[in-house]
Amino acid sequence: MDLNALRSEREKWMTWKNIKPLREALEALPVITTKTRLEDVVALETKDLLNATQIKTTAKLMMPWRKGPFNMFGLFIDTEWQSQMKYNLLRPHFNLKGKRVADIGCNNGYYLFRMQEDNPAALVGFDPSALYKTQFDFINHFVKSDIKYELLGVEHLPFYEEKFDTIFCLGVLYHRSDPVAMLKQLFKGLDSSGEVILDTFMIDGDEEMALCPKGAYSKIPNIYFVPTIAALKNWCLRAGFSGFEVLETSVTSLDEQRKTEWIEGQSLEDFLYPGDNTKTVEGYPAPKRVYVRLLKTPKAKA
Repeated sequence: MDLNALRSEREKWMTWKNIKPLREALEALPVITTKTRLEDVVALETKDLLNATQIKTTAKLMMPWRKGPFNMFGLFIDTEWQSQMKYNLLRPHFNLKGKRVADIGCNNGYYLFRMQEDNPAALVGFDPSALYKTQFDFINHFVKSDIKYELLGVEHLPFYEEKFDTIFCLGVLYHRSDPVAMLKQLFKGLDSSGEVILDTFMIDGDEEMALCPKGAYSKIPNIYFVPTIAALKNWCLRAGFSGFEVLETSVTSLDEQRKTEWIEGQSLEDFLYPGDNTKTVEGYPAPKRVYVRLLKTPKAKA
């Protein structure tokens, strides 16, 4: 696969009629000296003169904002997801110092910005969304990080020019109609040894089985399989991983995902059964996540 040709083709997405005004707004942003605080709220500060109206107008153009939150020089972008909750849940389970790190489905890069605190050797985000890439560029215009953002997906990992020590893949697996194939792509994206930090929807039960929603799950049409932990483990072992460690499980709460003025449309409260938050509107078990570490170890020499 010629990734450079693919990159050139996808750069044309930035000229789409719904994206072009956003890119033009980016080009008009001032160059200023900033200070970044990598905390629960990724915050930017400056002593330079700044047009607050310009910042707010630019940020509003880029709605909906799903992952965050961010504070842009006093403008609080209250994103749909309180992503610090997931990051803080996982934070005790990884150390990225000196490692080559990828985030698959990185959205606007919130996790990547947070990961800078570990001083990794490289940070690369993968997400084939022109909108999320533009949100990232908006934040990074001021942060001035060395994070690399690729308009590529998990399917391109096996062909990527470099391999990674740690790959994060958070909230992607259930969108794939062939989850084992996707896990194999993650496996191939690792160096000779390495780890994947993965989270996905799960259902309770000891059996090796998965829920296959008839139409939609929690009003999301592209949810194909929601496995038990036992089934997920089998998928991962079939994909080639030698280690499978459950790190955490959690039920998605109305504090973690909710409507704000920075999104358009519905959020979790609209996806749950009225009067019963243990079920989706379709009658399935409400969203619950399992977080796992997958290990790739070198093959023993004969």
